[in-house]
Amino acid sequence: MNTANVQIGLNELLNRSNAHVQLSVPQLVEKVLIREEGSLTSTGAVSVSTGKYTGRSPKDKFIVSEASVKDKIDWGVVNQPIAEETFHHLYTKVLEHLREKEELFVFKGFAGADRNYRLPIQVVNEFAWHNLFAQQLFIRPTTQELANHEAQFTIVSAPTFKADPALDGTKSETFIIISFEKRIVLIGGTEYAGEMKKSIFSIMNYLLPEKDILSMHCSANVGEEGDVALFFGLSGTGKTTLSADSNRKLIGDDEHGWSDNGVFNIEGGCYAKCVNLSRKKEPQIFDAITFGSVLENVVLDENTRFADYNDTSLTENTRAAYRIDAIENIVLPSVAGHPNTIVFLTADAFGVLPPISKLTKEQAMYHFLSGYTSKLAGTERGVTSPQATFSTCFGSPFLPLHASRYADMLGQKIEKHGAKVFLVNTGWTGGEYGTGKRMNLAYTRAMVQAALSGELDRTETVKDDIFGLDIPLHVPGVPDDVLTPKKTWADSVAYKATALKLAAQFKENFKKFKTVPERIVKLGGPMM
Repeated sequence: MNTANVQIGLNELLNRSNAHVQLSVPQLVEKVLIREEGSLTSTGAVSVSTGKYTGRSPKDKFIVSEASVKDKIDWGVVNQPIAEETFHHLYTKVLEHLREKEELFVFKGFAGADRNYRLPIQVVNEFAWHNLFAQQLFIRPTTQELANHEAQFTIVSAPTFKADPALDGTKSETFIIISFEKRIVLIGGTEYAGEMKKSIFSIMNYLLPEKDILSMHCSANVGEEGDVALFFGLSGTGKTTLSADSNRKLIGDDEHGWSDNGVFNIEGGCYAKCVNLSRKKEPQIFDAITFGSVLENVVLDENTRFADYNDTSLTENTRAAYRIDAIENIVLPSVAGHPNTIVFLTADAFGVLPPISKLTKEQAMYHFLSGYTSKLAGTERGVTSPQATFSTCFGSPFLPLHASRYADMLGQKIEKHGAKVFLVNTGWTGGEYGTGKRMNLAYTRAMVQAALSGELDRTETVKDDIFGLDIPLHVPGVPDDVLTPKKTWADSVAYKATALKLAAQFKENFKKFKTVPERIVKLGGPMM
C-alpha cells in the first residue's frame, strides 16, 4: 500500500456528503446532544463517558516498521513495531467500517504555535464529541489558513471498531498505530480521547528533533520581564498547579518545543486532570470549563447538572479539555524566548530528596533521563508501600527516539542559553509516606519563586552527602530546617537507610542508559 493509495481511500471517505468538515463549536455541541453522545453541564460544557477505557492503552500502541524509520526508532515496550501489511489490512477494515456510518466529523488544524515549525493536521472522527475535543486541544486555523490547509498527518479514529487480535495482528480490541510514511494515526477500540492528543505529541517528538528542536513534556510560563520557566514532572508532582501563577503568563501546560527562536506550545488547549477540582484550589482550570469544553468521566447531578469533581466512581482520571484562551493570564500566540529557569518536579514519597536543590548540567541530564517520582500505596492494586517510578525525560510513553537524543539536546541548550536548573520535591518531608507529611504548598511556591527571581543564585548551599545535590541553606518564607531532609527526620538512622535505598534504585534504573557518557553517570547521579 503506497501513500497515494492511502490518500485516495481517505479522500473517497471524506468527500461523501455525510462527512462534516470544520463544524463550529455550537454545531458540534448540538450534534453531541442529538446523537446522545453526552450531556450538557451547568456551565455549558459537554460531559461524556469514555466507557471501560478511562485512560491510555500503552500496551496497544504501535509504530509501523517502515524502511525510512525502522533504524531511528527506539523499539521496545514503549515503541512496539507492527508490520506494514498488518497496518494496511487494519486500515482498510477501519475505512470500510467508517463508510457505514451515518455521519463523520473532520477537523483541520495545527500542532505547534510557532508558524515556522507547526504541523498541519487533520482529525477524522466517528464521534462528534471527539471532534469537539480536537477543536479544544489542537490549534484552530483562521479562515485564510483553512483555505490553504494541507494536512501532513491525519488521525483516523473509529472507537466502535473492535479489532480481533487473531485476525488483525493486535494485542486486544484496541489499537493506536502511527505510520510515519503514510502519515496516518489509526485509532480503534477505545473512546478515550487522550489517545489523539498523545499520538500527535509522539509524532512531534519524532519530527522536531530532526529539525534540531527539543520536544518536551512540560508546562511553561513567562514573567513580566520576559523570563521563561519550564516545569517538568509526572502526574501528581504539581506541574499544572505550580505553572499556573497569577504573576506570570501561561505559555502552555503540557507539550512544548524549544527551537533556536525560543519556546513554543505544541497545543492550542489544555487537558487537565479535574479530580477534586475546586475554584479555591485551581481557579483558572475551574473557570475555564465553559461552553465548548469537554468533561470526561465526571459525574453530574442528574437535576442541576453540576459537576461533582470529588466523585471518582467512574475513574480517578477525570479530565477536562478546554481551549487555552479560556484562561485569562496567557501568552498568545503561545511562544516566548529561551528558558531562564528549568524546574524538575518530583513527589518523593520516601521523604529523602531535598525540597529544592540546584543542579549542574550533568545532574540536569541525569535527572532528566531518570524522570523520577513515586507511586503511593493504594494507587494501584498490589502497591502496599511507596514505590519509585522512572519515566525517561518525564515522558517515556511518547518518545519514539532514543532517550539520549533528547537528553543531549537538553544539555546543549542549557549550556548555550545559560538556563538554571532546579530539582523540586513536592512530596514528603519528615519521614516517608505514612510517617512524614506532604510538603507545604506555600513553602514549595516560595522556593519556586526564589528560583525564578534569581534569589537562589546568591544563596549559600550545602552538598547532600548521598545524592550529591546542592541544597540552599536559606529561602525566604521557608524555615531553614525544612530545606535539609535529614534535619526533618526524628530517626537519623532510618533517614540514611531510606535515602540509600532510593539512591540504589536511581543507579539500578540508570544502568539501561548504556550509551550515556561516563561523566553524566559519575557527576550527575547519587554519590553513594
